[in-house]
Amino acid sequence: MLVLKIVLISLLVLTSMLLILFVLLHKGRGGGLSDMFGGGVTSSLGSSGVAERNLNRLTVIVSLVWFFSIVGIGLVDRFTLI
Repeated sequence: MLVLKIVLISLLVLTSMLLILFVLLHKGRGGGLSDMFGGGVTSSLGSSGVAERNLNRLTVIVSLVWFFSIVGIGLVDRFTLI
């Protein structure tokens, strides 16, 4: 069980860093913190619609892996007899 817990914690750390990166890669929609830091200026040089859609899908997949790794760590902690 210790090996499984180490694998799940490593997966959690990796997916946490990827989620931070993917969220920061998203284009600002305006009206929020992105406007405060100069993100309110729209530019046509940004990512295309297909790239944004793929980034959305990748973010959702990584967030699901992140969620299930947290659930897995909780289950391993709950049912470990040591």
